[in-house]
Formats: sequence, structure tokens, C-alpha cells
Amino acid sequence: MRYISTRGNAPVLDFENVTLAGLAADGGLYLPERWPTLSRDEIASLAGLSYVDTAVAVMAPFVGDSLSREELRALCAEAYGRFDHAAVTPLVQLDGRNWLLELFHGPTLAFKDVALQLLGLLFERFLRNRDTHLTVVGATSGDTGSAAIDALAGRAKVDIFMLHPQGRVSDVQRRQMTTVLAPNVHNIAIDGSFDDAQALVKAMFADRDFAGKFSLSAVNSINWARLMAQVVYYFYAAVRLGAPDRPVAFSVPTGNFGDVFAGYVAQRMGLPIARLIVATNVNDILHRALSAGDYSVGGVTPTAAPSMDIQVSSNFERLLFDLHGRDGAALAAAMQGFETSRSMSLAPAMREEAGGLFTSARIDPDAMSLAMRSASETACMLIDPHTAIGLAAAKATDLPADVPVVTLATAHPAKFRDAVERATGQRPLLPKRLGGLFEREERFAQLPAEIGPIEAYIAERAIPTG
Repeated sequence: MRYISTRGNAPVLDFENVTLAGLAADGGLYLPERWPTLSRDEIASLAGLSYVDTAVAVMAPFVGDSLSREELRALCAEAYGRFDHAAVTPLVQLDGRNWLLELFHGPTLAFKDVALQLLGLLFERFLRNRDTHLTVVGATSGDTGSAAIDALAGRAKVDIFMLHPQGRVSDVQRRQMTTVLAPNVHNIAIDGSFDDAQALVKAMFADRDFAGKFSLSAVNSINWARLMAQVVYYFYAAVRLGAPDRPVAFSVPTGNFGDVFAGYVAQRMGLPIARLIVATNVNDILHRALSAGDYSVGGVTPTAAPSMDIQVSSNFERLLFDLHGRDGAALAAAMQGFETSRSMSLAPAMREEAGGLFTSARIDPDAMSLAMRSASETACMLIDPHTAIGLAAAKATDLPADVPVVTLATAHPAKFRDAVERATGQRPLLPKRLGGLFEREERFAQLPAEIGPIEAYIAERAIPTG
């Protein structure tokens, strides 16, 4: 398996090197040179397998020769052994056709754990025999930061520098990052939005003078290995609802398009997905792009679903690559225009092609609160604001009556206690393993959203190459 850049002008890499690289040197995103497929019989054989065995079967084609199946299985067993549910990502039925796929049973209570627990182990495994110290830089709208820090804290040969938008993450999300005092963990609060933080990370990779001094890597969903790990739970859920003999729809609350793109990969691999519902909040660039072809950047509106308060969806570039016929030069020109004008129009043919699988919905704050209240009153379940947006979008989408709809429950409700309590009157409790979170010391730096001060901060603390 070889990996190519969406912009067509970066080295072709194997799985090990693409995992350590993160962002491509030409500013593009890596993805497989070809989509591997599983046959109908191979998908059917996943029924009844454990999550670990399902993960090995789904991910092995992407790993290629970089790991043996035995090595991959050992890493998966270690990663998912830290989850507090034996099923890792259990399915819960809400009503006659709606299901929740609970992705929040990992150490930091969010779906990012599913990928990042494995990614941390992959970094450690691939660095074992290298004379290299990795400098991981990332941006977070809340959950990626805490999950990445938990996965990498204290690991040898890795330092992590995580940028988050000051005052725009929940108190639980912030403290899950800033109370980890391991010497290789560095939190940076910037005066700006998540989009600003994400742009700064990309700028650091593009700055040859800076990037040339360190072995930079990424934990955001620009890193292919993260998306690969997220493909697994689409297969795991679908076979439990009848795949491959029965198509399944998924509703995915998303801002950066990574989680829903993993569903696209599953479909390309042969999983019968009836529909991928892209659920956005009022920061609706993805809804506008898919429904009207308007991929233009607006202002970021802070909401009670902060992980979706995004206007530049990095992983959308991976879908655009396929919609451009996998023509890296054409996409590079389109992205250069977008980065200059902050606007792009999707041609009708592209919208039609995407519309065969994707649909989208824009959920406002009232509909989000109503979904939280409805889940509480009708199913005795507390759900977080992001999951509520996914559930509202699922119920607003017209699908055949015999198609089950799985909403990805992306975070534990206790990560957004205030919003859940406002909607339902009930204040969710933090699990015992997070006990004492609000008594722990916090440590982080506050910096302007400017490349100079941030690069200087990292350069003083990171270990250079050579």
C-alpha cells in the first residue's frame, strides 16, 4: 500500500512513513493510492468478531508491509484495552429505527480516543528503531487535544504541542488537556478560533526553515492513520445491523469532515452504506457546499457544540480529490484559489456525484436542545450537544423505512454538562476515572494567534533533528 498527496507533488510513502509525516510536504493530505476493497463474504465474516479482530481485518490492507497482522493485533488489543466497555463502541437502540453508536468509552470520553490511542502506539512502534525525536503539533476544537495528550503523555521520543482556542472549549475539555503535567506535553491557548489554530499548524509544516529543524508530525485528522482507525467502527456497527445484506445509514456530527470521510472510505471498501448524513451546526460550510455548491468561509459562531465551530474543513480536501478525478494538479490549483479567496464553488457534476452518498443538514441551537430533551424524555438517555445535532439531522432526513439509521455519539454528555443541563434539567456526572479533574493544577501558555511567537515557543522546547 502506497500513499499519495491530494496535491500531487509530494513523495509517495508507505504506511509507516505516512503515519510519522502527517501533512504532505506540498501542503496536501495523504490518502491511499487506491482504495482497497473487502468482498461481500469478507464483510459477512466480520459478524460476531470482537472489535480488535474487526479492526485488524479492516485496517490490514492499509498497513501493508509496515506491520504484520500479529503486530497490528497486539497494538489494537493494547489500545482498546483501555476502554471501559467490552464492545469498545457499543450500539444502543433509541427507537424502531434510530441507533446510537457510542464512541466515548475511551480514556478522555470522546470519539477521538478510538483513533488516537492507536496512533500513540504506532508512533512509539515506528520510532523504536529510529534515531529520531518526533515533534507533534496539533490544533484542537476540544476533543482531539485531550485524546492526543492522553495517548502521548510520557512516551519516549515524542513531544506534543497542542493549540486550542482560548475560551472556546468546554471547561472539562480544557482541563483534560491542561492538567496533564508530563514533561513532553505543551498546551498553548491562542487568542483566536479553531480555524486560526488549524491554519497555524499547517503554516508550521509549510515553513521550510522551521520544519527543517524538527521531525514534525500531526495528530489531527490530517494524519491518515487517524482516519484509518475510524473506518473500523462503521464496519463494526453495520454488520451488527445486517450488513452486507442490509444497507445502513449513518448520521455524523462533523466540522472538520474527518469522521464522515471515514464513512466514505468504508463505503469505498464495499460496506453497503445507504446514506452518510453530514450534520452541521450553524457553522454550516459543509452543508452549504453539499447542498448548494457554496464552499465559502464565513465567520465562526461560538456554540454549545464547540467541536463543530469550524469554517475550514480540512478533510473535505480528501473528498474533493476524488471528485476532481484524483487529479492532484487540478486540486492543487483549486485549493490555492480557495486559500486566496476563501471561496470555492462545487460544479454541478461534483455535487451530483457526492449526492449519491452524502446528504446534509444544518441544525440550529433550538433543534439541538430539542433533540437532547427528546432523548432524555423518550429514551431516558442523556446525549451531548454534538450527538444531538447528529440525531436531529438523522430524524430530519427522508430514508426508506427499512434502513436503520446510526447516529455517531461522539462525546460523553458530561463533557458538556452546562449545555445538557440547560436542555434537559439534568446535570450529567463525570465518570469516576475523571474524579478530581477540577482540583488538579493547570499548566498552559497563552500566545497570540501569530506564527512567529508560536514557532519561537516550540523551538525553545522541542528537540531538533540531528
